[in-house]
Amino acid sequence: MKQLTMEEFVEILRASAGEDEAVDLGGEIGDTPFADLGYDSLALLETAGRVQRTYGIDLGDETLAEADTPRRFLEAVNTSLAAGV
Repeated sequence: MKQLTMEEFVEILRASAGEDEAVDLGGEIGDTPFADLGYDSLALLETAGRVQRTYGIDLGDETLAEADTPRRFLEAVNTSLAAGV
């Protein structure tokens, strides 16, 4: 079973929404709110769309609303991947 890693997620995030020069996405960002990383809801929608297309999953609006940190986003993706959703 394929799982999305933090490294893969960061690459998708950069490709989808860019990167704020003031933020080190290479550091420990798992529990940092996306807003503190410089990403707004539009950037996250773009990133989520790319992840959903790439991995063939549907995260749903409620799941995305609750995924306010990279760790929570990864948990949602990997739960969907495990369930085959």
